[in-house]
Amino acid sequence: MIEALRKISSPSVANAIETFNVRPRNQGCMSSEIKTLFPALGPLVGYAVTAVIRAEPQPIEGHRASTFAWWDYVLSIPAPRVVVVHDLDDPRGQGAQWGEVQANIHRTLGCVGVVTDGSVRDLDEVRALGFQFAAAHVSVSHAYVHMVDFGLPVKLGGLWVKPGDLVHADQHGVVTIPHEIAAKIPEAVAKVEADERKIISVCQSPEFSVERLKALYKQIRPGTY
Repeated sequence: MIEALRKISSPSVANAIETFNVRPRNQGCMSSEIKTLFPALGPLVGYAVTAVIRAEPQPIEGHRASTFAWWDYVLSIPAPRVVVVHDLDDPRGQGAQWGEVQANIHRTLGCVGVVTDGSVRDLDEVRALGFQFAAAHVSVSHAYVHMVDFGLPVKLGGLWVKPGDLVHADQHGVVTIPHEIAAKIPEAVAKVEADERKIISVCQSPEFSVERLKALYKQIRPGTY
C-alpha cells in the first residue's frame, strides 16, 4: 500500500479522499508553507512520529526530552516512519533541528523523512542520502534547538497530527490519509484521473464546443454545474 501511495501526487491523494466523504474538504491538509524540498525524491509517505521542539531559548532543567527515550519511541511506530515536528518558538525556524546527522540517525531508525514547521539545513547532504525534508524554513544554525516532548498530537500548518497518522507529502504540500480508506486510494485516484482525462480530451479536441463540455460534465460530475 505504501509503495502504491508513493507513486501518487499529494493533490491526487487529496482528490481521491474527497470521493469517500469521510471528512470536510477543507480539513486534513497543512497550509502551503510546508512542502517537500526535494521533489525529485518523490512523495514522502509514512506513519507519523510526533515531537515538539524549541531553538531560541536554552534548555530549561527538567524540560528537555530524553534522546534515548525518543529513539525507543520512534521504533514503537510502524515503519516507514515520518517524523512530524512542531516548533514552539515565535517566530518559528530560529534554529534547525534537522540536518545531515539527524537524517542519518533517523534513516537508520526506519524514518523516510521529516515534516516540520521549523527549520532544516544541510540540504545537499540530506538530498544525497535520500531522506526527504518537508519544512517551512531553512536555517544556517541549530541555535539552542532541543526536543521538549514527543508522542503527543501536534499542530502544524493548521493541521493536528496524531502519532501513527498516515502522512503524504510532496512539493504541493502535506495531507493526512484516514486509515480506513488508505488501501482504496490508488483505485479512487485512477477513477478521478480517468474523468479528468475525458475533460482534457474534449478541451484539446479540434471539435471542441461548450455544448460537448457541458454534456460531459452532466455525465461525470452531476450536480456541480
